[in-house]
Amino acid sequence: MDLVVGFDLDMTLVDSRPSVVAVVEVLSREEGVPIDGHLWASRLGPPLEQELAHWVPAADIERVAGRYRALMAEIGVACSVLLPGAREAIEAVRRAGGRVVIITAKQDVLARQTLELFGLEVDEVVGWVWREAKGTALLERGASVYVGDHPHDVAGARLAGAVSYGVRTGGSEPVGADVLAEDLTGFPDWFADHLLETRLEVLAQRLRGLGSVLVAFSGGADSAFLLAAAVRALGAESVVAATAVSPSLADSELPAAASYALSLGVRHVTPGTDELSREGYVANGPDRCFHCKATLMDTLRPLAGELGLAQVATGTNADDAVAGFRPGIRAASQRGAATPLLDAGLTKAQIREASRRWGLVTADKPALACLASRIAYGIAVTPAGLARVDRAETALRALLLPTDVRVRDLGGDAARVELDAVALTSWDGPAEALVRAEGFARVEVREFRSGSMNDLLVGARAAQQADQGEPKTGR
Repeated sequence: MDLVVGFDLDMTLVDSRPSVVAVVEVLSREEGVPIDGHLWASRLGPPLEQELAHWVPAADIERVAGRYRALMAEIGVACSVLLPGAREAIEAVRRAGGRVVIITAKQDVLARQTLELFGLEVDEVVGWVWREAKGTALLERGASVYVGDHPHDVAGARLAGAVSYGVRTGGSEPVGADVLAEDLTGFPDWFADHLLETRLEVLAQRLRGLGSVLVAFSGGADSAFLLAAAVRALGAESVVAATAVSPSLADSELPAAASYALSLGVRHVTPGTDELSREGYVANGPDRCFHCKATLMDTLRPLAGELGLAQVATGTNADDAVAGFRPGIRAASQRGAATPLLDAGLTKAQIREASRRWGLVTADKPALACLASRIAYGIAVTPAGLARVDRAETALRALLLPTDVRVRDLGGDAARVELDAVALTSWDGPAEALVRAEGFARVEVREFRSGSMNDLLVGARAAQQADQGEPKTGR
């Protein structure tokens, strides 16, 4: 789902009144015509030629307009002042993965020069547009929000079906704006809330379109949120939660998953999955997750049919889709899994925030990937290997009460323990003894970082490329 936000420039992002006054002073002197620069600056917004009509004969407008723009480039732009919250507003959109488009009555070249002066990074500049033309530009680019200071900015937003965010920093009240603010300082908070609410509505629509669904419910925050959203959109009678049971599921997860499903009034099924029967999974190569997810989907799809449910949905979100190496997502996609969270553009942070708003017990639950992710690539996955990292982690949770903990099996008797920063300060001999009790004679410890096992994979690939004389980075 593309995210595009449009911004007006003058008196929305930058105060151009000092620029106008400086340029008009020179222009008035050159033309020998008395022009009130402060009056001019008080009614910014309309095209330059429209303002010049108040001061010079019609026959001179085109020539004087050209001189005005030349002076603006030479001395005017440098006099501009960045308005409060402007930089933060643009950064808020870009941080959310959105495109920022400047849509202004100002000449393109002058608009870019102004943006460069303040180091404002945008994706596109559309200049010399006014009134309905702004609406057309917004519509062509699929903008969902337009920020401006003038009533005609509001009109442009409405024409494009975009939300109008009006600021009172200009000379004209943006009458009729959907949101009216004194300036842009509150925009980031408003935008975050608006974006979340918009994506939640898209999620609800997507779920309603599925009709009925079997949710692949691991018990984690993402799939728990998806399950709750499905119940809200479809009703509990049209939703079933499926938690796959195998040696790769931590012992503590199944009771918690059952309790959560019960709290939503959802039927909870626990089909067994036999990923350990797959040679590719046991071999634990870089494609292990592909074999795991393939096994899951091959189990859940026929189960959904037996239960009379139209679709199987996973908790894949927008961050997962851009996280790089995710063979499991590919396997699920090939088998027709629905990904409502991804379709709605919901990020992990937004899922956490929405879960808090809905009062879900999983809102702040630490991420907990399957136990196989603890075993270094190339080391065979076995029930015994999975069980010992589970026991070691369970023991450390009881002793140190960490938010995040991983016991990484590096092969043989070597393990790497990863803990959150607080628990890391409590690491001591008794804690290490718990890990050693599981057969890990060599134990290193560091701060937790999700997906750190992939570092070994990246390192191995880099070494292989070096041996083959290949570049280590691609284009």
